[in-house]
Amino acid sequence: MLDENLSPDLKISLLRLNPSLDILRVGEPDAPPLGTLDPEILDYVASFQRLLVTNNRRSMPGHLKNHWDKGGHIWGLLWLRPSANLEIWAEEL
Repeated sequence: MLDENLSPDLKISLLRLNPSLDILRVGEPDAPPLGTLDPEILDYVASFQRLLVTNNRRSMPGHLKNHWDKGGHIWGLLWLRPSANLEIWAEEL
């Protein structure tokens, strides 16, 4: 699951490198709508067994702590560095 704050071009780049990827972005059909709050995104990725890819290092750590404190879990989280470019992100993912 790609966070809505990441460029939609990241999904395009990922699918060019691996067309068989099952990847959603917030705001797409079958994904939470744009504007969904971070705690709800964490609930979604837990329920649908998806990894979360985000560059939100400001508020997400606190939301993760609250999620875990309530007994929640996630299937994985990839934090992207804001300083990296799209090509680097796509290749690393």
